[in-house]
Amino acid sequence: MNVVHQLRLGVRSLLLHKLRSSLAVLGILIGVTAVIWLVAMGEGVSFQAQQQIKDLGATSIIVRTIKPAEEADSDSGSRSGISYGLLRADYDRILTNVPTITKAMPMREITREVRREDFAVRAGQIIGCTPEYFSINRLAISRGRLLTDADLADLENVVVLAHRVAETLFPIRDPIGRAVRIGSEFYVVVGIVAPRTASASIGGSFAARQYDSDVYIPLTTFRSRIGDRVITVRGGTFQNETVQLNQITAVVDDIEAVDASADVIRELLQRYHKVVDYAVVVPKELLEQAETMRMMFNVLLLLIAGISLLVGGIGIMNIMLATVTERTREIGIRRALGATKGEIVQQFLWETVVLSGTGGLLGVVVGFLCGPTVIAARELVKTLLPEVWTNLPPTIHNLEPRLAPWSIIAAFGISVGVGIVFGIYPASRAANMDPIEALRHE
Repeated sequence: MNVVHQLRLGVRSLLLHKLRSSLAVLGILIGVTAVIWLVAMGEGVSFQAQQQIKDLGATSIIVRTIKPAEEADSDSGSRSGISYGLLRADYDRILTNVPTITKAMPMREITREVRREDFAVRAGQIIGCTPEYFSINRLAISRGRLLTDADLADLENVVVLAHRVAETLFPIRDPIGRAVRIGSEFYVVVGIVAPRTASASIGGSFAARQYDSDVYIPLTTFRSRIGDRVITVRGGTFQNETVQLNQITAVVDDIEAVDASADVIRELLQRYHKVVDYAVVVPKELLEQAETMRMMFNVLLLLIAGISLLVGGIGIMNIMLATVTERTREIGIRRALGATKGEIVQQFLWETVVLSGTGGLLGVVVGFLCGPTVIAARELVKTLLPEVWTNLPPTIHNLEPRLAPWSIIAAFGISVGVGIVFGIYPASRAANMDPIEALRHE
């Protein structure tokens, strides 16, 4: 009952000065709204940045075949051949035993000459792959079509050429539907990949790769026509190697599950490989970049929240100090009638809580209008200032605020806390007044 009485008394006292109290509430309202809106905008930008980082391959785990050192030393001059690297059974085991993987792509590659009549690409990279290869590596089709599941099922002799390979082999003629020769086999060109810039080397996670000399054929066709065994003679050295897969790319459903999924893959490979003829590569740099960006956003938003609510708290303190000065005689009368210092402190603290709590609640309500406001502003700029809209970066075009529940709770809680903290000094000043001097105050 005492709490209810103090609350009613605080509200009644504040209503005696409606304009001044409204301005104090407005200061907290603006602070809380600013926190919620800025966090929502920051979350929207952060989400876009996270998506871009994911598109760069931050959720991918690269499992590569490597040639063991002892095999490399014993290979020179051997005609019996060596076998090492990833197996097709490894691909099946990874898909079966790692539930976080959404899709995986096996790949086999070899360097061969690609020829069409008198035109040739001497060191074409022959990539045996599945249709998922193109989406994972963000390769778009320029003409024709990409490889399909039907091509793999039927072991079709079809090929998709990189843009530069197509220009070299077919400088004038349209390559679609025409044949190129790889080794002793002929393949029909079904598609041309759009130009793609080389992927830069990112620390130790990804090796730089050129896409302009690639030639893509179905993985099953690669196995049937070229096979797993590769025999090469270089500088008088005879090499006979058997490799089933050069690489397996696994895409995980969540960036947080990458490390755990990579550990499971390592355990699977260790169990079935006697020697370390593989490497599991996790894009650490991209993951660390994503984490760093998230931390930067959080720190920035905390600073903004502190500054915004600090200003509102100073406003409340200023108003409460003025209120204490105006109500000096009232304080003296209450003390003379037996009110303790604690009760005086409670009275003024409840007034500050009412001010900050009301501002906090109104700020939360306005905070929910962030999304509609941003959309309306975006449409207004698009309609009234089309040239300005065109010159804005795509991030602004696609920005969608994302309300964070923690920001709403934190903003309201901090607003009430700020009211209490900045109300303590005026309340203690009122409680420590000399009752006799207070009664003499005019």
